Amino acid sequence: EVQLVESGGGLVQPGGSLRLSCAASGFTFDGNAFGWFRQAPGKEREGVSCIRSFSNSTYYVDSVKGRFTIDSDNAKNTVYLQMNNLKPEGTAVYYCAAGHFCSAAVTHYGMNYWGKGTLVTVSS
Repeated sequence: EVQLVESGGGLVQPGGSLRLSCAASGFTFDGNAFGWFRQAPGKEREGVSCIRSFSNSTYYVDSVKGRFTIDSDNAKNTVYLQMNNLKPEGTAVYYCAAGHFCSAAVTHYGMNYWGKGTLVTVSS
């Protein structure tokens, strides 16, 4: 059984930083892809970033480029999302996803497994 467990969410002031973690079990990073998505109140879930293991390629949506960084620890089967200079519009539930494909579009395509999410609130 594949399980993805997110952690690291919380309340942070605008301009602050958080590091999200996604621990995967029953699913290995090698040869696959992981992604981070978010859903703000009243909005649809959107892609944030994803990483492909076979090329170590990383992708980001425009709104987070230069502020967020996705990386992984293959030995721990864990993917991270470092979020810097957070903005109030970054308030959302952040979800980890795993699958076989990701691209610069950072869409749900190819993402087969999902975590339950972790809440990030950016507010003063």
